[in-house]
Amino acid sequence: MNRKPVIAIDGYSSTGKSSISKIIAKKLGLIHLDTGALYRGITYFALQNCLRDDKSVDTDALFSCLEKLNLEFKEVDGNLELYLNGKDISKEIRTPEVSDYVSFIAKQPEVRGFLLQTQRSIAANGGIIMDGRDIGTTILPDADYKFFLTASVDERTRRRHRELTEMGEITDELSVKENLIKRDKIDSEREISPLKQAADAILIDNTLINKEQTIALILSYIKPF
Repeated sequence: MNRKPVIAIDGYSSTGKSSISKIIAKKLGLIHLDTGALYRGITYFALQNCLRDDKSVDTDALFSCLEKLNLEFKEVDGNLELYLNGKDISKEIRTPEVSDYVSFIAKQPEVRGFLLQTQRSIAANGGIIMDGRDIGTTILPDADYKFFLTASVDERTRRRHRELTEMGEITDELSVKENLIKRDKIDSEREISPLKQAADAILIDNTLINKEQTIALILSYIKPF
């Protein structure tokens, strides 16, 4: 039997990276690891335990706690849910508050270093699809397949606003758009592992195609194994 591939999917916020990766993983019999969820998990912890009175994060306090954090994925009803120190936080990490802070937390070298070896260890045996912002460039530079997803900011705004509405969050499209633009800037300009397309990644713009069409396009590049 051939070794199952390692697939890296990077891209901007609200391009469907996680949901698309999850479906492809099921279709191909791979494990899906949502790396963004890991950063959101640390962000959630920081907001609960390391927030100053002025609403800024005490990064020194956060860094001192990293080794005590146990982030793990558990299968629940066929889905991998994120647990932090034994508590399911899958819903909590998708709130607007976490979204507001996650790019700041994710750009911290201490946080990225903490998660780097965890992610590489999981991928070492193959058979995994991992999505994030620096998978193909930093985490898994030798991945068998690399894809980079993009879409217009207006389309991503509509998608994110719809997702939040379905979660019961009350927000407006302008606020969502401002958050996306802010995150794009932080993610693209950070010194450590900035968001960028790997030189050997396949670019997929899904502004005008839906999720099913995006999945079909990605699958068309993957050889049978």
